[in-house]
Amino acid sequence: MKKFLQIINCVILSLGLSQVSANAQTTPAPKTKVATKTPKAAAKPAAPVALDDDDGEPDVKESKTFEYKCELGNVLTMYTNADDDKHMAMRWKKRLYRLTRMETTTGAHRFENRKAGLLWIGIPAKGLLLDSHRGQQLANECKTTDQVIAEVELKTQAAIQAK
Repeated sequence: MKKFLQIINCVILSLGLSQVSANAQTTPAPKTKVATKTPKAAAKPAAPVALDDDDGEPDVKESKTFEYKCELGNVLTMYTNADDDKHMAMRWKKRLYRLTRMETTTGAHRFENRKAGLLWIGIPAKGLLLDSHRGQQLANECKTTDQVIAEVELKTQAAIQAK
């Protein structure tokens, strides 16, 4: 069982990292502006800016909260809303981010905020937070209290059956 979980973890990690490297390769370099002197025209009213899906602070008042404790003492909080399964909010390092669901073929829950470069991958056994801009893990072995209890129960049952 332990070997199976290790294989699953490796597959999910490789899928996440391959996506991170694919995102890094397809991200165009920022364009630089060339300074030119032009006469100032009359001030024009600013055009309304459409909010990006990753922008804006999410409203978490009506959300269900899940606190994850991760390796190395990292803690993050997820906020889900029953009315919106395409998005969730995540509190990481004292900041709130809006994450958008990305489709997967593996059944893993994958949420991303491309602007901030955050990628959350959740499987039944744990969660993993990646930085897609830098191509590195931010938090691993993230588990809720319920996941820890379920893991202990499975280990206890396995020990009983082994006797």
